[in-house]
Amino acid sequence: MNTIIVEKKLSSDQIIQLVQGDITMEDVDAIVNAANEHLQHGGGVARTISKKGGTAIQKESDAWIQQHGPVSHSHPAWTSGGFLPAKYVIHAVGPVWGDGDEDNKLADAVAGSLRVADELKLTSLAMPAISTGIFGFPKERAARIIFSTIEKYFAGNPSSVLKIVKLILFDQATVDVFIRSWHDKWGQ
Repeated sequence: MNTIIVEKKLSSDQIIQLVQGDITMEDVDAIVNAANEHLQHGGGVARTISKKGGTAIQKESDAWIQQHGPVSHSHPAWTSGGFLPAKYVIHAVGPVWGDGDEDNKLADAVAGSLRVADELKLTSLAMPAISTGIFGFPKERAARIIFSTIEKYFAGNPSSVLKIVKLILFDQATVDVFIRSWHDKWGQ
């Protein structure tokens, strides 16, 4: 069972939530997959999403790569949600820590996911702590970038149809870091 830890209504009227739990269980229009550029879902969050969503997700991912080529940080791919409660999976390529320009690449992946959700006319989105797992991005730094990028995106896109963005955090260590960063940013 997923648990809402804290939520905030942004000045743009969207709601952002920190939720502890399993992203594959979220009943939202789309979930974000922390993907690699070739959409091979072999590890981390990507493997869990692909496994629980069924073979359609990998098949559609392979077809996307065949048609569009590798996925960039700023232009995520999307597939159906397969057997997941979510209708779509948005495949965002987060940066690998140590590859260079990681902060901008992470901001691009987050903003790109929000943009794709808007293009698909979705009202709810759940995303993980992109790149903080097997890609090694420092969690505190990622939290600040993710929060700021979401806030900046909505401030610059007042006609966004997205109403709620949930950050789904699996383990307690990540939850603790994101809560500290949340309090530093919004004081709640």
